[in-house]
Formats: sequence, C-alpha cells, structure tokens
Amino acid sequence: MNRTAPYPRIAAVVIGRNEGARLDACLASLRGTVGDIVYVDSGSTDGSVARAQEAGARMVELDPAIPFTAARARNAGLAELDREACDLVQFVDGDCTVVPGWIGTAAGFLADHPQVAAVCGQRREEHPGASVYNRLCDLEWQGPAGETRACGGDALMRLSALDAVDGYRATLIAGEEPELCVRLRQAGWLIWRLDAAMTRHDARMTRFGQWWRRSLRAGHAFAEGAHLHGAPPERHWVAETRRALIWGAGLPMLIVLTGFLHPAALALVLVYPAQVLRLAARKGPSRRISWEWAAFTVLGKFAEAQGVLRYNTRRLLHRRANLIEYR
Repeated sequence: MNRTAPYPRIAAVVIGRNEGARLDACLASLRGTVGDIVYVDSGSTDGSVARAQEAGARMVELDPAIPFTAARARNAGLAELDREACDLVQFVDGDCTVVPGWIGTAAGFLADHPQVAAVCGQRREEHPGASVYNRLCDLEWQGPAGETRACGGDALMRLSALDAVDGYRATLIAGEEPELCVRLRQAGWLIWRLDAAMTRHDARMTRFGQWWRRSLRAGHAFAEGAHLHGAPPERHWVAETRRALIWGAGLPMLIVLTGFLHPAALALVLVYPAQVLRLAARKGPSRRISWEWAAFTVLGKFAEAQGVLRYNTRRLLHRRANLIEYR
C-alpha cells in the first residue's frame, strides 16, 4: 500500500489491543511516510480491527488459542512483510503517534552507520499533567543520546539484523525489547538513541492499581531477563532484580523478624524515607518531579519484588506466565 510514500523501502509494524482512537492517531501518523503498514491485533473487542482496515493497514489477527505477548505480535508483523520490498521496519505501539520527520532522521542515521541495528529517539508522554503516573512514564522514557544497551517498543530496525537473531523471543510477556537488544549486541550490532523526537505516548494511567501492576510487570521482566542473560559478562538485569528483592522483600522480612526480638528494631523502617530523601537529592527537571520519582521508585520496589517472586515461583513450578496488563 501507499507506494508513493517518501520512504517506500521502510515498513511499519503496529501492535495493539483495544487502543480505540489512539490507534486511529497512530496509523494516521504513519500514513504517507512508509511503504507498508501492518497492524497486528491481539484480541481487541473495541473495533480496532475495523479501524485499522478502514485506515488501509494490512491486518494480522493473532490466534487467541496461543497466549498473547507483544513479542509474538511483533514477530507476526515481521512475518507479514514483503522482504523484497523493504529493508527497515519501524515498530510502533498502538498507543503512540510517530512525530513528523522521525522516519527520515532515523533512516538517514542507519544509512550512515551500517553497524547499528536499531535506532530510537525520544518518546514523550502525551499528557504528563494528567496524573503522577503519566509523569513517571514521561521521565522513564527519557534517556541520553548515543550508544545504548537497549531500545523500547518504538524503534527503527534493520530487517537483516532481526533475521540474524530470529526476531523477538515470543514467549516473553515483558522486557522483550531489551532481551532482543542483548542478542543483537552479542551478534556484533550496536543500538543507538538519537536526541530527536520520535513518538508521543498516551498512557492514560490514572489509578494507583495501574501503576502497581506495571511495576509488578517490570519486576517479572527483571527476573526473567536475569534468568536468560544474567551470567557474566552480560549480567542482564541482575542488579535490578537484586535491588527489587532487597528493598521489596528482604528488608521488610528483616524488620518484621527482628521486631519480634526487640521492638526497637522496628526503627529500621526509617531506612525507606531515608532512601527517598537520598534519591530526591539527585537533580531532576523540577523539585516536584524529583520527589515524586524518589517516592515511587522506593514504593515500586515492593511491586517489583512481587513480580520477581511471581516469575521464579512459576518457573520452578513449570507454569507459563500470564500476560500482565495494567489498562
């Protein structure tokens, strides 16, 4: 479709589930900039399939008999592409819009840097003022320009590099992009982040429970990533897993157990506000955001620890992990 696009040898793979009007905006932001758009749907019930068809995207509907994952959806989109007609693929989550000019900027960078497999830019939250959780997402998306260890769900990638490592690991329910980047780097490729606007994300995260489940999912991703690639020299997400277990499980257990021996030991709980103070002292875009980030970083360790323990329990029992959704 759209063979008059400025970049006909670049395709886009969009994945989504019940994105509603956000999917309309996502597809509209790609129309006229790439040569082919494939939308992969994971069991939507809100008319997303019809929306994508009306927008002219080629459709892939995943079989609901097989557990949904974002990694599986991206692989299905890759399988649908005409490999003779494209060299690069822009991955986009269905709750994001692509910033005008990004495709050209990213494609130009890859043309000048043949050793780079994937390039990402700056993803920003569409409505950071809507909730503290949206602001935390906006802060999380930001990163320094230059060579990096991983990209997120939005990135422009070389098909040849993806083929060389057999694409995404389809069984991962979270953390599939950093895991892919581990294998790309092990194969000799580089990952790069540009100081350029890439996408706008619409989290619509307004409730504490949503944030908690998202943090729990992060803990699951840390644990599974460490299990897969935690050996030296990679040590993938080993430190993140350790911090989650220490702050979210080990210290609480120590405080409770020692509190039974002597009530004064309960004062150890003050280590948590002390940690918030230490983290808030770091420079941030504003004092308010620094305090928010510090408080939720410490609180999030309890949810992350839950995710780590959940993953390891299921692994020991040989049970497949279920998708953790927060919307």
